[in-house]
Amino acid sequence: MRRLDWNGLDERGRADALARPEQVRADDLREGVQRILAAVRTHGDDALFRFTNAYDRVQLESLEVTAAEIDEAQAALDPALKAAIREAAARIETFHRAAAPGPVAVDTAPGVRVERVQRPIGRVGLYVPAGSAPLPSTALMLGVPARIAGCPQIVLCSPARADGRCDPAVLYAARVVGAHRVFKLGGAQAIAAMAYGTASVPRCDKLFGPGNAWATEAKLQVSIDPQGAAIDMPAGPSEVLVIADAQARPDFVAADLLSQAEHGPDSQVLLVSPSAVLLDVVASEIERQCAALPRAAIAREALSHSRLIEVGSLDEALAVSNRYAPEHLILQVAEPRAWLDHVQSAGSVFLGAWTPESVGDYSSGSNHVLPTYGYARSYSGLSVASFQKQISVQQLTPAGLQAIGPCTATLAAAEQLEAHRRAVTLRLAALQPMDAKVPVA
Repeated sequence: MRRLDWNGLDERGRADALARPEQVRADDLREGVQRILAAVRTHGDDALFRFTNAYDRVQLESLEVTAAEIDEAQAALDPALKAAIREAAARIETFHRAAAPGPVAVDTAPGVRVERVQRPIGRVGLYVPAGSAPLPSTALMLGVPARIAGCPQIVLCSPARADGRCDPAVLYAARVVGAHRVFKLGGAQAIAAMAYGTASVPRCDKLFGPGNAWATEAKLQVSIDPQGAAIDMPAGPSEVLVIADAQARPDFVAADLLSQAEHGPDSQVLLVSPSAVLLDVVASEIERQCAALPRAAIAREALSHSRLIEVGSLDEALAVSNRYAPEHLILQVAEPRAWLDHVQSAGSVFLGAWTPESVGDYSSGSNHVLPTYGYARSYSGLSVASFQKQISVQQLTPAGLQAIGPCTATLAAAEQLEAHRRAVTLRLAALQPMDAKVPVA
């Protein structure tokens, strides 16, 4: 990891210090995804079988996972893993149910009632990757809030293994969250199937979940197609920023940095600290711990574009963090909650030495589908609200219209929208006593 002194950098140097690994939407990737989307739209299931054979190297007899396959996966799964999946799902449900938005009703003037109600998105598509490792936790993070939101149809896609079956832990998680239909599909073709629909896969209104470059590019393309589908959020490689003071345990800090570095070679981790000694010790500890990791090669590649940044104070550390807007922010400082109000942009925050980022990935109850690549400045992590539509409602009494009608008419006239103005003034005239009525101007 590069070692940098924040106060020794000019503005260009600071921008470079916080630069993410470049995400290149290469022409061949963009065009390749376009071809897949077009093929699925034109040839439907035939294209899905062909792409699955070509990219996943498996010849499927059917695309949809049967109830019997899920039964077999459930029976074969380690009981301890099944218990952990259920336990994590329960905590995710506890938090997301408590945080779910509720209806609002308020009188903004006498006789003027304005409300907001929630309605679930009709059919949602959940994408659960299974590239270098299956991700049953992602099925939980997507499926639990979808179920709480009341989505009538939950469709889940996850790539098939070489034996033609989906990972059993993913299938069990799909059953736990109540997914209605599950398909053996991965990559851009899975996104295409859920966005446009085929004979087997129903068309979905909104798509959720992480993926590789091909799946991510497919999500971006279908989201700007009027015939496609909405998506949850922009996403990029995983990242963490740790703020640590001189009292932080170096082994804890190093472990947290490596937990994100092992996600993928394009992941990024940053340690920001006012303690030069801590930075030195953590650098050594990272080397020691990394050597023992099964995914050490992946972690080392991620570390090659990661940073150790020395700052003058914790105030300055928080300013650096807000500028970077990390997906995950860990405050490994003596009084972490005292600094929480200083956090302006982060996907998820982890307070104190005993709160590793890993618990947010799996079982604390928060969601691990979070904005990356600086999008935490303007996006939030996945929640029940992500699976709902917020609909405003208003109702006026005659007295309410008399109270706010003149204001409405004045603003409509200022914008030269005469029909808008008349829709109000006609009604105001109708409320005048018969002997006091005047023609509507």
